[in-house]
Amino acid sequence: MAYDSSYTVVIVPLQNSLYSSDALRFFHWLKRLRALEREKDSLWIGLEVLEQARFWYQYQLDRVNQRHERLGMRKHDEEGEGWSCALRSAMQRVNGSLGSLLNNAYVCRAVPDEKEGSDWYLRWTNATLTQ
Repeated sequence: MAYDSSYTVVIVPLQNSLYSSDALRFFHWLKRLRALEREKDSLWIGLEVLEQARFWYQYQLDRVNQRHERLGMRKHDEEGEGWSCALRSAMQRVNGSLGSLLNNAYVCRAVPDEKEGSDWYLRWTNATLTQ
């Protein structure tokens, strides 16, 4: 809401000389008035910035609330048990994929000796299960 207007220059004829106390007081009064006008303009600009920030935060809050509502509707539609079962199966698929990748990488890197064969497989299975 800041107004884009220029400052007005006021010329007031003084009856005394330019260096009189009245002229000095008037000059200081004008200087204070100009500083107050600039401060007012700065405050208006700051108020506009705060208002824009408030609108942005309100928009973000609305988006988050809508997302929560959609998740809440989805949760009620799928019923808690079905949702946790789907999540559990997805986690198991990811764990299985990672395990097979690690297993293939380990097998390619170092093939165990024949005498350690069965022991190696048991240790590897134990390590993957405990992680």
